[in-house]
Amino acid sequence: QPVEATDDAFWDQFWSDTATSVQDVFALIPAAEIRAVREESPSNLATLCYKAVEKLVAGADSGCHSDKERQMVLNCARLLTRVLPYIFEDPDWRGFFWSSVPGAGRSQDEEDDEDGSRPLAESLLLAIADLLFCPDFTVQSHRRSGTDAAEDIHTLDSCEYIWEAGVGFAHSPTPNHAHDLNRTELLKLLLTCFSEAMYLPPSSESSSTANPWVQFFCSTENRHALPLFTSLLNVVCAYDPVGYGIPYNHLLFWDSREPLVEISAQLLIVTLDSDPSTSSGPSMDGTTTSTAMDEGESSVPDNLFVNYLSRIHREEDFQFVLKGLARLLLNPLTQTYLPNSTKKIQFHQELLVLFWKLCDFNKKFLFFVLKSSDVLDILVPILYFLNDARADQSRVGLMHIGVFILLLLSGERNFGVRLNKPYSVRVPLDIPVFTGTHADLLIVVFHKIITSGHQRLQPLYDCLLTIIVNVSPYLKSLSMVAANKLLHLLEAFSSPWFLFSSPQNHHLVFFLLEVFNNIIQYQFDGNSSLVYAIIRKRTVFHQMANLPSDPPSIQRALQRKKKPPEPILRTNSQEGASMEGSRPAAPAEPGTLKASLIATPGIEKLTEKSQVSEDGTLRAVDPDVPSSPGESGPSRPLSDTESQTGVCGCCIILQKNPFFMHNSFSLSLSSLYILSISQWKASTPLVRLLSH
Repeated sequence: QPVEATDDAFWDQFWSDTATSVQDVFALIPAAEIRAVREESPSNLATLCYKAVEKLVAGADSGCHSDKERQMVLNCARLLTRVLPYIFEDPDWRGFFWSSVPGAGRSQDEEDDEDGSRPLAESLLLAIADLLFCPDFTVQSHRRSGTDAAEDIHTLDSCEYIWEAGVGFAHSPTPNHAHDLNRTELLKLLLTCFSEAMYLPPSSESSSTANPWVQFFCSTENRHALPLFTSLLNVVCAYDPVGYGIPYNHLLFWDSREPLVEISAQLLIVTLDSDPSTSSGPSMDGTTTSTAMDEGESSVPDNLFVNYLSRIHREEDFQFVLKGLARLLLNPLTQTYLPNSTKKIQFHQELLVLFWKLCDFNKKFLFFVLKSSDVLDILVPILYFLNDARADQSRVGLMHIGVFILLLLSGERNFGVRLNKPYSVRVPLDIPVFTGTHADLLIVVFHKIITSGHQRLQPLYDCLLTIIVNVSPYLKSLSMVAANKLLHLLEAFSSPWFLFSSPQNHHLVFFLLEVFNNIIQYQFDGNSSLVYAIIRKRTVFHQMANLPSDPPSIQRALQRKKKPPEPILRTNSQEGASMEGSRPAAPAEPGTLKASLIATPGIEKLTEKSQVSEDGTLRAVDPDVPSSPGESGPSRPLSDTESQTGVCGCCIILQKNPFFMHNSFSLSLSSLYILSISQWKASTPLVRLLSH
């Protein structure tokens, strides 16, 4: 039966119990009963929500000086956290909180000014904001003695009550377990209010309109916007899950700060989701084309959280944020001698999204990250998470945000230069053992994602190879493992059935060829491993040079796709053999050690000589008969298969197949040194082609 709103004795039983916990609220109010009340007695549900918001507003006005008031506020917050999702899921109820309720959320001085009343949603959001800076409830009181009067919540400066030291605040308050729990309860209610967008059906209208809850909370109506933004950011970046490093401390003591840090990171992400109609459109690399800092005061976003984030500019603030995020991202990678002795956080995906938002809205922070050596502390955990989530389809969102962050960073020169730092910290990754730089780690992990990831990651192949292309001109020395991985990708992507299966697949081959050309042109001296791998896999280039273009051959290649693809034979690769360090070295047998070096054969014994005739065809040169400019013996044109061992694969492609002729893939003149120009004559086809 409908219950009158004036029946306080009935309604007070929902929040007057002092022994209620959040688990009790969720257990005592099942989902079926909430939906039944919503359908059969909507007036009672509306009254329940109104009375709960009324109690929160009253608690914010009074300042919650007594324990009874604080418990009542917490019970109301838990009740609304439980009920709100079932209101959002019903289209007929979504406008309920934005309807005007007479006398709701208005103080006495405001009631005389305006005849209308504030919507229930606005009253709820303002009450939560006030309660988040309520002395002795969620923040430490500044009273020096018990005789001082209690602070008035309406007149206190909440910027003096920021929760943690860091950006814009130097004083670190004393940690308080009860305050952390109360903040977490209120932030959960706030996040539940913001989650209305999750229950909207996917449509163009819902995606183009801003979330009204977020829009109001981040507007100038909220006088606590600046201290709350600073508190959330500082709490996340100042958190150290390891603490003093005592083993198994997380099993002995419960950390009340971790739930607060996790909910703070989630709330920051939601509030930084700016209005699509006012923000600038994304560019090709995923970043916005302009920011408020670039366009001046005229384009200051209505979202105050975005505005505050874009205005952070001090070096010490950037260092604090970057160090804090890197520390949290590296936490799951921590290895100790005692198993499970350190605390491992689980909200790394929220941290990656927050890092993306920071780089997106504050270009000065992005430039600071790129010029700092700590950028590798961001790279390594991202590669770890990408490798760990590559086979899990439920974590495809994590894959996307990680790849997009690396794509954004790779667009700057400093990132490519930083990748040359030796990789010494061993992260628990299931990748081949190698000794090299962070660039080698990047290539090996990307190869693992492409070759052993699920099908939903295929749209990311372009981004993965684009990242390698962006950093390739700065890679001074690739290891043999990374070089073989690049050649294996070329071998896979250049197979006929893969090239003909989609009109866009040949772009992957273009990306890999551009990687090779960039390294040969700009960083040839230190990349002997890659040059050797290219020569050793020259058959792949010859196969691309002879790529069939007639319809019957294309159809035969596509027919092979329907059959189970045969694994690529890697007889000459290190993939089949054991990797360095994977097994102990065998002891040397007596009498097998030779003190002298074996004579190294000349270059003419290792390669087959060939020359180019006037009409452009290849002809073999007998290695036993010396050739001179004045002697021209009989010769015959060679087929492509006969000349495979004597001509560079890139040359064959450029010469035989105009499909691959592109200015950006022209080989550098420095690649003449591949085959030791000091021992080769100027009449070889490689020299002629590259000189031309």
